[in-house]
Amino acid sequence: MLTPFVAVLLTLAPGGAADAQSLACSSPQKPQQVVDLLFGRKIGGRIGVTEAQWAKFVDREITPRFPDGLTVFNAYGQWRDAEHNRIVREPSKIVTIVLPGKPEDGEHLNAIVDAYKARFKQQSVGMILRPACVSF
Repeated sequence: MLTPFVAVLLTLAPGGAADAQSLACSSPQKPQQVVDLLFGRKIGGRIGVTEAQWAKFVDREITPRFPDGLTVFNAYGQWRDAEHNRIVREPSKIVTIVLPGKPEDGEHLNAIVDAYKARFKQQSVGMILRPACVSF
């Protein structure tokens, strides 16, 4: 059985950068978009994405698209399997990226999601996009 990892899914809208710009941020912070990508690691009833496979995925798919930096969290997610009317729990990974605000940000995010779903037989990857005040 394929594992859907259910989460809030928001897409990058053409006005997404403008939404971040409308934030009133205090200096030295500046308005930017931040995305959380939520990756389930089960395939069927077992862990199908090992730590080594995950590290390789980050190195090959995420880092080249967002080389300025990202943060990875270990998480524990759950979702309702509507077909069998049961709750499925699974170890997960959350990747947080402060988007650079480039026109290709959305394309890069969709490519990461598509690559993960294809490589690890997942039905979905959660994506949460929000404006934030950011400084480094």
